Amino acid sequence: MSFWKKLSTVALTTAIGLATLSPVQAANRPTSMSPNAMVTTPHYLATAAALKTLEDGGNAVDAAITAASTLAVVYPHYTTIGGDNFWLIYNAKTKELKALNGSGRAGEKATIDYYKGKGYEKIPSRGYESANTVPGVVSGWWEAYNYAHKSMGNSKLPWHRLLEPAIGYAENGYPVSPNQVYWTKYAIDPNDNDLKNLQRFEGFRKTFLKPNGEPYAPGEILKQKDLAKTLQIIAKKGADGFYKGEVAKKIVADMQKNGGLLTLKDFEKHTSTWAEPITVDYRGYKAYNVPPNSQGMASLSILNVLNNFDLKSMGEGTPDYYHTIVEATKQAFADRDKWLTDPAFVDIPVDELLSKQHGKDLAARIDMKQAAKAVEPLDPKGDTTWFGVVDKDGNAVSIIQSHYFDWGSGIVAKDTGVLLQNRGSYFSLDPKHINHLEPGKRTFHTINPAMLFKGDKPYLLYGTQGGEGQPQTQAALVTRIVDFGFSVQDAIEAPRWLHGRNWGSASNNLKVESRIPQEVLDELVKRGHPVEKLEAAYTDAMGQSGAILIDPQTNVKFGGADPRGEGAAMGY
Repeated sequence: MSFWKKLSTVALTTAIGLATLSPVQAANRPTSMSPNAMVTTPHYLATAAALKTLEDGGNAVDAAITAASTLAVVYPHYTTIGGDNFWLIYNAKTKELKALNGSGRAGEKATIDYYKGKGYEKIPSRGYESANTVPGVVSGWWEAYNYAHKSMGNSKLPWHRLLEPAIGYAENGYPVSPNQVYWTKYAIDPNDNDLKNLQRFEGFRKTFLKPNGEPYAPGEILKQKDLAKTLQIIAKKGADGFYKGEVAKKIVADMQKNGGLLTLKDFEKHTSTWAEPITVDYRGYKAYNVPPNSQGMASLSILNVLNNFDLKSMGEGTPDYYHTIVEATKQAFADRDKWLTDPAFVDIPVDELLSKQHGKDLAARIDMKQAAKAVEPLDPKGDTTWFGVVDKDGNAVSIIQSHYFDWGSGIVAKDTGVLLQNRGSYFSLDPKHINHLEPGKRTFHTINPAMLFKGDKPYLLYGTQGGEGQPQTQAALVTRIVDFGFSVQDAIEAPRWLHGRNWGSASNNLKVESRIPQEVLDELVKRGHPVEKLEAAYTDAMGQSGAILIDPQTNVKFGGADPRGEGAAMGY
């Protein structure tokens, strides 16, 4: 019997029960606890599949690959195998923390001259010309798998076994979630030919809409037969099955037929790369993230600035609390926007930007009585999946995977089922811009997975969906857990905010969930913040976050999942 058919009935039933509650019902759910291992993902089917991998003898990396591949099938509006990923992997055997960059590079034909010659002032956000970077997801899985099986030495599971749940859900179908329904309806607005109206693309229409052109309803079964075949090839041949065989040929053939830029050479040359994690101290802990081209340095910079403020004396949820983090975010984003791109093309002074002195300098710029006006963020929208795994031996994985906008480029390459990312549409066509387009270059990435160490071991794995909101939500989770002693689940559920512009929004302001008291908002407005109070008490406009805390005394794992999404945290 296949793994997919043997998924734990108890685990699956529990996960579905938790995740199908409405946000209001789901609020104040208890933190999940386990003495052995823990998984949290933004979709209950992925959590159940990854937990089964652990129960069957897989390690944390194995379970992360199972979760990642399952999410690429059942959460296609947020992630697919046509996107990118970034990893933090803690090896309990060697006591090493490693960063893995699974993001793709711009194709050899992707040049400023090409787009300018076509009359573009910016790279299109959708369509074949927006898919100008090689998908890095599969390479990231493969690289992580081989590293873990060579150095961790605690897995009994072969590569193909890890992809069985994803293959099963692609071949036999899965029940479409309310979240997917919402983003499908949002994506097929016939009055918006640029960012929406994705049904104009044949592959999208045939894959994600019913034969009559209507969106699937919640609970209706969606099958992706072409994607199942592609995953079966990857399960048999590893990464080469995607980058050097018939799958790459089919993707490139479809792209070149329709004006796309990627070539077979682009696919064949692609590699994921290992790097040293970047880090800052925070209240006696060590916060880690991945280095550029990810905005992990901005997430750490916020904490580096907050080190210079006594948040505990301010009180959680007070005007001072929100004001300080928002102002720290502005300063961190100014550095990010000045420097962030592919470090293979630019010498980025990361150590200086994350130094304690620079944190003090940025903190000194913050006026506690007045919101800064001149420090404006860029506009990186994004839909993403963060997930975390800790296994019984203490190995830990914090991973984030995305195809940028909801539904990426909107292009499903013919006969492959692969929905391609539009991450490269974020390149600038201004040759003087730090993140300008060049062949072989990795673009500015919003996605960044995080870990917090206590001593020399992981204490907190955390991350979130949400583009511009990711560093801000990470700061919310850390401050609420470290400074104020919140439980994991309470930290995730607490009211959130977003400085900047999120996907689908026309305003670059300070958005807040409606649960933040009006008197707090009035004070923020008084200090000059352009506050927009959203109607929802819990909204995925703030992203879908997750976290796992490892108690250093008992080794119990505490897991949380976001009621703003459809995830579940489960252990055994």
